[in-house]
Amino acid sequence: MKQQNIQTLRISLLLLFMMLSLMPCVYAGSWVRPPDDIDILGQIQTVTASRSETLLDVARRYDIGQDEMMLANPNVNRWLPEEGAKVILPLRFIIPQAERTGLVINLPEMRLYYFPKPIKGQKPEIITHPVSIGRMDWNTPLGKTTIVRKQKDPTWTPPQSLRKEAIEEGRPPLLDVVPAGPDNPLGKYALYLGLPGYLIHGTNKPLGVGMRVTHGCMRLYPEDIEELFNLIPTGTPVQIVNQPIKLGWQGDLLYIELHPPLEEENITPLDFEQEIHRTILEFFERTSKDTDGRMTRNIKIDQQALESAIQARDGIPTLISED
Repeated sequence: MKQQNIQTLRISLLLLFMMLSLMPCVYAGSWVRPPDDIDILGQIQTVTASRSETLLDVARRYDIGQDEMMLANPNVNRWLPEEGAKVILPLRFIIPQAERTGLVINLPEMRLYYFPKPIKGQKPEIITHPVSIGRMDWNTPLGKTTIVRKQKDPTWTPPQSLRKEAIEEGRPPLLDVVPAGPDNPLGKYALYLGLPGYLIHGTNKPLGVGMRVTHGCMRLYPEDIEELFNLIPTGTPVQIVNQPIKLGWQGDLLYIELHPPLEEENITPLDFEQEIHRTILEFFERTSKDTDGRMTRNIKIDQQALESAIQARDGIPTLISED
């Protein structure tokens, strides 16, 4: 009877968390942080398209990156969506496999996750926003670092490589120092990383957020970087990861979220599919054993659901375990 009561309590707590996770917190892009054994937050939503705005306008309104919006809506015209068309808002996420502290940035997903230190008496939060990352020839580096400095209204000193690129492409020469203002590509706020030359910053070209358009820095919508600038202290740890394959538990249900791999890795579709199967096996082994090495879960993969997720690679969490 006692074991049954414990199981009932566990199910009740899970249902309560699922209800809370659907409720945005104080900030746009903020959610109640799930317990450590739950990896999913948010929910998929739909809205009706209007000819008065592009799909990119809808993306910014709901804090979604450009590429992730297009992946979720491949049949909706980017610039002239059909009046009344159903637009999927991919606002459900599997948390990347990383320490749940500070900032975690998943490059293939082009999304940032921030884990603020919990405030006594308040529910812990997780904040997530889309980011732009480096182009194929200007990679954003992987690894761990910290926020070493913050600057409002930053100036920008273009490196020699960018000055040379501008000349080679026939563009006007870049200034030695670009002052703060509307022409500054860093926007109004910048967070400087311990990796020399790399920043998390705003932009004066928000339409490019959520795409591979930078020279290695990470770019956010102006409203998102302003929020993070006011929240994130110097010394905050930063983890930059490469996880096109994300897996996560919600109770005993296993979900997968797939994103296109980074182009420079030259992964074939067959190689990627094989890597998916290896990753599922490794994840299940790692997360389904107790401290004594005994299996605590026994699930069966829904092969049809998995195949659909592989074919779509739309960045939307998909249930792949059978009941």
